[in-house]
Amino acid sequence: MSETNLDERFVHEIVQKVMANLQIDGNTEGMHGVFADMNDAIAAAEKAQKQVHKMTLDQREKIISAIRRKTNENVEIIANMGVNETGMGNVGDKILKHKLTADKTPGTEDITTVAWSGDRGLTLVEMGPFGVIGAITPATNPSETVICNSIGMIAGGNTVVFNPHPNAKKTTIFTINMINEASLEAGGPDNIACTVENPTMETSAIMMKHPKIPLLVATGGPGVVTAVLSSGKRAIGAGAGNPPALVDETADVRKAARDIINGCTFDNNLPCIAEKEVVALDSICDELMNYFITENGGYLADKEVQDKLIKTVITPKGALNRKCVGRDARTLLSMVGVEVGADIRCIVFEGEKEHPLIATELMMPILGVVRVKTFEEGVETAVWLEHGNRHSAHIHSKNVDRITEYARALDTAILVKNGPSYAALGFGGEGYPTFTIASRTGEGLTSASTFTKRRRCVMTDSLCIR
Repeated sequence: MSETNLDERFVHEIVQKVMANLQIDGNTEGMHGVFADMNDAIAAAEKAQKQVHKMTLDQREKIISAIRRKTNENVEIIANMGVNETGMGNVGDKILKHKLTADKTPGTEDITTVAWSGDRGLTLVEMGPFGVIGAITPATNPSETVICNSIGMIAGGNTVVFNPHPNAKKTTIFTINMINEASLEAGGPDNIACTVENPTMETSAIMMKHPKIPLLVATGGPGVVTAVLSSGKRAIGAGAGNPPALVDETADVRKAARDIINGCTFDNNLPCIAEKEVVALDSICDELMNYFITENGGYLADKEVQDKLIKTVITPKGALNRKCVGRDARTLLSMVGVEVGADIRCIVFEGEKEHPLIATELMMPILGVVRVKTFEEGVETAVWLEHGNRHSAHIHSKNVDRITEYARALDTAILVKNGPSYAALGFGGEGYPTFTIASRTGEGLTSASTFTKRRRCVMTDSLCIR
């Protein structure tokens, strides 16, 4: 059934039935890859990995193709499940993210061999699997991260055990079951991706300490990334960011306004790469704000509304109010007593860089604008706002020298020039998507090759036929 003729009520009914059947605190019998005990999940994944390791790349690619197909077949259901369970994001954008993940995540084509020959023979450097990978996934992009990681890790010859965020366990279990069904349909083993019925801090600790887990991959906040980096094992950490978007006087200001709002509001600002704040030169700041409000669904929040938002979206301890993360602008405004029309997509205001709604990564469509006098001040402000995460940054400028200076100063894993943030993931831009952007550990946008180790094979004095 295609997306265009799929009745929303029909999808909602399916999702409700699926969610009802996934009573994680009860019986998950018949669900592939789901275990009551983390040790059992790891043992099952280890057994499956021995089979995957022996497979040819063509055989692995058949499994990956089946995962892609089943993801596209179930995309409406998974998207609805994610919103229903977590309360974050919106179904339409999640459908787009899942299709992007299914269609453009690199598979076995990312597994390559380097070779060189000379008078003394032939040397090969090949990519080999780590084995069973332990992965921690977030509530913001639960199924997207599981699908993306699974494709890359399986392509590299690994299997994976997930410890998902407890607030997204039902969606994650549905996705893991789907991945194993795809493997079985393609002639592969069961349990290529595994998880536990009730993920907790304890199950995460078991996974991180288990001797059969040589590599850990964490996608989430700074706490979980710090935990895996302190485990004593090889770890890949995809942590937080607070991506600034700088707009100078050479930019196409009208287009910049459209791109920034589109990026900021995509899936209600849940992507970690999304524009979180704007740094605008004084000469074009008023024009930019005008386009935000008159053409792109921006709501100009006055000081009273800003103060109410601060008290609502940030707790007294300085943490984010989870009931606000991933909510749309209309919902956030209604929480502070402001009712607006359906055309409002983003809450905008001007403030100092230290403003709590600017300096803090919110993951909400709230966009603060910092006005600066010079480009040099803009760069310094953007560097301060990014907080040294080295994650993502954006710039709208037609001056190549300025773009270069900005890129060097921010030194981020992702830099988008003159486009919306999601162009970095191949959505309206070139390249491949990932939902594990390892800024802290330096791998950047992870893919299948990231989840492999390099092995050198040397043949001396032979097989050089030049």
